Amino acid sequence: MSVPDAENSSRKLRSDGERSRKRILETAADLATTIGLGGLSIGELARATGMSKGGIAAHFASKQLLQLATIDMALSIFQREVLDPAFRTSPGVPRLLSICEHDLSYIRRRVFPGGCFFSAVAAEFCNRAGSVKNRIAEASKVWLGLLETTIREAVELGQLRNDTDPEQLAFELNGLIVSANFEYMLHEEPTPLDRAEHAINRAVDARRTIQHGA
Repeated sequence: MSVPDAENSSRKLRSDGERSRKRILETAADLATTIGLGGLSIGELARATGMSKGGIAAHFASKQLLQLATIDMALSIFQREVLDPAFRTSPGVPRLLSICEHDLSYIRRRVFPGGCFFSAVAAEFCNRAGSVKNRIAEASKVWLGLLETTIREAVELGQLRNDTDPEQLAFELNGLIVSANFEYMLHEEPTPLDRAEHAINRAVDARRTIQHGA
């Protein structure tokens, strides 16, 4: 009987562990949009994944670490679903509109069953202190900063007027998306997403330079 190579066996165990962890966190991210980050528990995840409580507990030393890892997983999913495809679009206004369109599409397609992950957990943790709230707030700042940077690029490229305020426009566009997500989930019909897309195009068009006008 041959003895398995120790290095290969160790590598397989790590790979299996990484896949299990990924599966747990993807499930946790889905659940966080319906029962909340605070509602995550080893028992709930065991029921949802079909894994043992011991197998799940082995990956996370505390509930807070589970919550933080869940946020990181949601960020990676958002990167894949929204930012990666949007950044294949040319810089400036095309990229800005593509980011917004992909964000609305991510909501419309129910990538997370409870709508936008970050809107859900921000509402849950906005009045709480601690590292989980801080991680959510940091993600929000990065998102708004990304919109602002994209808007500044559009100004520098001559696609938007020089008097465009990137922070203000980013705030407006984000507000439209957040509101659309809330109304879409509350009423379970897509009209708010369609209205948000129309309003986003109008807000951007109102700031276009004449040579790049609609």
